[in-house]
Amino acid sequence: MGLLQDRLKQWRRPQEFMAAGIYPYFREITGKQGTEVDIDGKNVLMFGSNAYTGLPGDARVIKAASEALEKYGSGCAGSRFLNGTLDLHVKLEKELAEFEGKDEALVFSTGFTVNSGVIACLTGRNDYIIRDDRDHASIVDGCRLSMSKNLKYKHNDMEDLERQLQKCEPDAVKLIVVDGVFSMEGDLAKLPDIIRLKKKYNATVMVDEAHGIGVFGRQGRGVCDHFGLTDEVDLIMGTFSKSLAAVGGFIAADKDLINWIRHNCRTYIFSASNTPAATAAALEALHIIQNDPKILENLWDVTDFALKRFKEEGFEIGDTESPIIPLYVRDAELTFYVTKRAFEEGVFINPVIPPACAPQDTLVRFALMATHTKAQVERGVQSLVKVFKEFNLLK
Repeated sequence: MGLLQDRLKQWRRPQEFMAAGIYPYFREITGKQGTEVDIDGKNVLMFGSNAYTGLPGDARVIKAASEALEKYGSGCAGSRFLNGTLDLHVKLEKELAEFEGKDEALVFSTGFTVNSGVIACLTGRNDYIIRDDRDHASIVDGCRLSMSKNLKYKHNDMEDLERQLQKCEPDAVKLIVVDGVFSMEGDLAKLPDIIRLKKKYNATVMVDEAHGIGVFGRQGRGVCDHFGLTDEVDLIMGTFSKSLAAVGGFIAADKDLINWIRHNCRTYIFSASNTPAATAAALEALHIIQNDPKILENLWDVTDFALKRFKEEGFEIGDTESPIIPLYVRDAELTFYVTKRAFEEGVFINPVIPPACAPQDTLVRFALMATHTKAQVERGVQSLVKVFKEFNLLK
């Protein structure tokens, strides 16, 4: 073996957790994503999904994907730049641009490649990219791939953001990139304050709406719409893998920004285009959330109920304002034990440990879908009360 293999074979941390019986990853689901799923022959409540609208198993979405598969085939065998652009891609882009209140949009194969590619291509060596220190890993990677100077500010700390802006050369481009909804903690970016600082320092703002679309704003347009700041935000990014029941992502902006990205973003130019089935599924899900207000009503009904119940039971849930509810454990190994016991009690939740959070902020993530019922939420809460009390995490 080579030096690399010699080095990496020493890393056995996952195997230690496997040996302890608490390894929580890659659990195999044997059916559709819904409010209940089957894993290893066991039926469990699903509170680990990002499918906030509950649409991955919707018959209309499946039908649209099936028809696209039949018409266009399983893939496009090329990038959007060359032979991989379908009329279906263009239709989705036009509808997303209109939905997000921007001139144009571009569809990518994943949400991760939107952030990692777009951020990397926008600014130059003498420019600045400034991000929240809890931004998603795809934003972090986009910043690392950029030649620009990278700065970060303490989570949602607007005084620290201003300090970072003050470090920048006045005539340089300053791109502020922020999650609209923070995916682990469930709190929102302080977008009104960010826009105020944008104007003061002549900056540009990009918002990641991965966890905002289908949840906040009119018809689920996202956090930018929720705050009435769509026109002030320069770039809006979104994914299809949460509320739009597929896989893929998009960036929406004015026509000049999109023109640059279309011809300079490496993850767009050098990636195979999104599959016909995924594109059609996202398009149908977009139509559904615009025409069925009950989806958002149901989502917020069960979200408000869950927030109320966790607070009543004494859980530490931080500053969440969304269907993402963090239940703090504050110990990495104990977080795995809690996840295991929750599964044994019939509840699927996700453990969150570094690097997805700070070492002192480990948690389990309880996420809601519009298709959950209050009865299911109550079962989940009661099961987690039992588990947390076993580990002396609740009085």
